[in-house]
Amino acid sequence: MTKRTSAKYKIDRRMGENIWGRAKSPVNRREYGPGQHGQRRKGKLSDFGIQLRAKQKLKGYYGDLTEKQFRRIYGEAERVKGDTGENLIGLLESRLDAVVYRAKFVPTVFAARQFVNHGHVLVNGQRVNIPSYRVKEGDLIEVREKSKQLAVILEAVQLAERDVPDYIEVDHSKLTATFVRAPSLADVPYPVIMEPNLVVEFYAKN
Repeated sequence: MTKRTSAKYKIDRRMGENIWGRAKSPVNRREYGPGQHGQRRKGKLSDFGIQLRAKQKLKGYYGDLTEKQFRRIYGEAERVKGDTGENLIGLLESRLDAVVYRAKFVPTVFAARQFVNHGHVLVNGQRVNIPSYRVKEGDLIEVREKSKQLAVILEAVQLAERDVPDYIEVDHSKLTATFVRAPSLADVPYPVIMEPNLVVEFYAKN
């Protein structure tokens, strides 16, 4: 299991954006950075700084993935035909923890990772406890029968702050979801602007 190296709200403060669109984000109250020097005026970021920030934001959004994990996914996106940035988004969104989060079975992407890890999820009838498991088109993801009454699920299903995207078909009465297709950047309901093209530029130069 990947260690969560920083609390989700610390990531928001560091980025200066409410990257998950959560009502409780501290950025909603104060937009300056964390720490005693957070209110100082920010200097203009260099091209490298802008590209690094884009990478950190995307990496943080998916549960603060490690650099090794993220680099591996990027390498795969680079090898597939087509636009590398679009491929990267498609691969990130087809992670099992991302699909569980998008289906609104849990309230946060961090909870999704833990939920999968603890064996609450079946893929095509088989229990899968690897958050990075790659879901394929047509796969059926469901919450295990014994786990359906967990409070975390009941809370998530009622969340008004996000909708299920159209590349996932969900039946909340049965707690099942079908992964229809890998999305493009325009399909993904990010609460903030994500710039995978800048991530591509970052890795191309570093």
